[in-house]
Amino acid sequence: MGKLRPLQATKRRNTSDFLSDKWIENEVVGCQFQDARHGKRLRQLLEQLSGKVGSTTPWASQDWANTKAAYRFFGNDRISEANILAGHFASTRERFAARSSSPILVLHDTTEFSFKREDGRAVGILQKLATRYASQGRPQYHTSCGILMHSSLAVTRDGLPLGLAAIKFWNRDKFHGANALKRSINPTRVPIEKKESIRWLENLRQSTELLNDPGRCVHIGDRESDLYELFCLARQLGTHFLVRTCVNRLAGDGGHTVRDEMKQATVRGLHRVQVRNKRGEFSTAVLEIRSRRMVVRPPIGKQKEYSALILTAIHAQERDTPKGRDKIDWKLLTDLPVRSCKQAAEKLDWYAQRWKIETFHKILKSGCRAEEAKLRTAERLANLIAILCIVSWRIFWITMLNRTDPEASPNDAFTQLDQYLLDELLPHKAAASPKPSLAHYIVKLARLGGYLARAHDPPPGNTVIWRGLSRLTDIELGIMIGVQLVGN
Repeated sequence: MGKLRPLQATKRRNTSDFLSDKWIENEVVGCQFQDARHGKRLRQLLEQLSGKVGSTTPWASQDWANTKAAYRFFGNDRISEANILAGHFASTRERFAARSSSPILVLHDTTEFSFKREDGRAVGILQKLATRYASQGRPQYHTSCGILMHSSLAVTRDGLPLGLAAIKFWNRDKFHGANALKRSINPTRVPIEKKESIRWLENLRQSTELLNDPGRCVHIGDRESDLYELFCLARQLGTHFLVRTCVNRLAGDGGHTVRDEMKQATVRGLHRVQVRNKRGEFSTAVLEIRSRRMVVRPPIGKQKEYSALILTAIHAQERDTPKGRDKIDWKLLTDLPVRSCKQAAEKLDWYAQRWKIETFHKILKSGCRAEEAKLRTAERLANLIAILCIVSWRIFWITMLNRTDPEASPNDAFTQLDQYLLDELLPHKAAASPKPSLAHYIVKLARLGGYLARAHDPPPGNTVIWRGLSRLTDIELGIMIGVQLVGN
């Protein structure tokens, strides 16, 4: 490794200034706090937690003063996840507007964060699980504590995450009476405002208003999002949806169902998709595509409140029974036009992008280790997870940027110092390009995280990216401390 001559000019700068990245400023510039010190602390926490991905707050803070300041930030009554994510939401809107010529997919999903606490009342109830049966025959239950997060992630059609567009945290104390209400009346007659399902409508409205171009948004959800209220709200807002269905709804004149009409639909064509089994092995699945435009009616108990809609049902079923995984059988419902097999296959590809939000949640849990936090209340945990959401998006964005736009400028993701250190630590063996691309540096970053970069290896994934980022930050910090010591 050569001498670090370019760093000598920075020996008078503070360590925090040396390590701050432009991306952090972009994600917090829109935040508004009652106290300006809270904005500065948020910047510092982003630097610390992104520099030591997966570490605890004390380890990321490195000393008691910073650790105590972080705990005060998380527990401040004047700070919420909305304050923390306001800047990130604004940046998501800017990235969305920069791609004005194409539709953007807004992926919605819910995930649970489970925590081990002796007294979980301050965190909230997550679920009750039957553990064993006593001699009297009565079941005994174990109550796990935790919080739930419903997030909405904006991605391009090729899978590049632009950022979060909406988020909601809650626990089940608020909706503890919903199940009892369902036992006394038909679940379809329970007002959606009294059910957890209201989160789908709230995030749909919030993300649509944030992006401010409803006609370009396509909201995508799994079977849990099969809500007639959601379909009507999307029409009211002028936006679009593509959801996987679990309800066989009334169709036509109300005398038959969607399934009855789809039985009459003929196969419009075949579509091949790459799928992966539980072992991580890829294979090609051949899907038969059926689609039909039809009138879809609301549930009987809600027909006075909601009107019928004209929607398109798409049914994609795998021809053969695969080995080592479940057979693909997707039943989708959308308000988008589907006039050909090509358009139907396009909608299937869009729905397949829904797994991107599950990958985002995996980074949040496995990479940032959000469930290992020791904070005592739900409010403090929500504030911490909100910061980790920004860190997780950053990791996911770098990973996918390498796959969607590998020839982009490395300045889009790396500082000049990052590029210099990566070139010094991992010299390029072949003849160096006069203008190395973004992919050139992402592969080097991944190699720091354990990526082998063999000829037939797939592109680096999120795991080696977050390991590489942590190691690169440690190297930068060590160099800066060494420069300061020499300067003194």
